[in-house]
Amino acid sequence: MLSRPRDEPQTAESDRTAGAARQRTTLFARRDLSARDAREFVAETLTQWGCRERLDDVRLCASELVTNALRHGAPADRLILVRLELHGVELLIEVHDGGKGTPRQREAQDTSDDGRGLFLVSAVADDWGVAARQGPGKRVWASFMLPAETAC
Repeated sequence: MLSRPRDEPQTAESDRTAGAARQRTTLFARRDLSARDAREFVAETLTQWGCRERLDDVRLCASELVTNALRHGAPADRLILVRLELHGVELLIEVHDGGKGTPRQREAQDTSDDGRGLFLVSAVADDWGVAARQGPGKRVWASFMLPAETAC
C-alpha cells in the first residue's frame, strides 16, 4: 500500500487547502503508467464534483506535471502526490515530488521529442508555478478559473 511521500507532513496540505470547498489527494508510485493514472484520477474526481467544464485542460496539465515529476523530480524510491482543490471558481492541481531542482519552461528544438510540457501547461492553465514544500522537493501547480455559471 502506498504511503505519503517521505518527509511530507501528515496532512500534506498546501497553503490554500484549509479554505478549499473540496479537496482530493492521491499518491502514485514512480512508474511509467503514473501519468495515465493521474489523468484518470482527475477525470474521476472532476466528474464526481460535477466540474467537467475544463476537464481536458486539467487532464493535460496533470499528465505533463506528473511526467515532469517522473523524469526530473521524484527519486526512484519516492512517491508523487497529486492534489485537486476547488476554491469557489478556481480549480487547482498540485503535483508534489521529493526531487531537487526547479522546473522551468524552455523552448524545445523543433526536432526534439521532449521539452514542451511546461509550455503546454502555461498555454492551457490560467496560471502555474513552483513552490517549496515541507521536506525535500517542491510542488508544481496549475490553476484554472471556472465560469461562475458552471462552478461546481
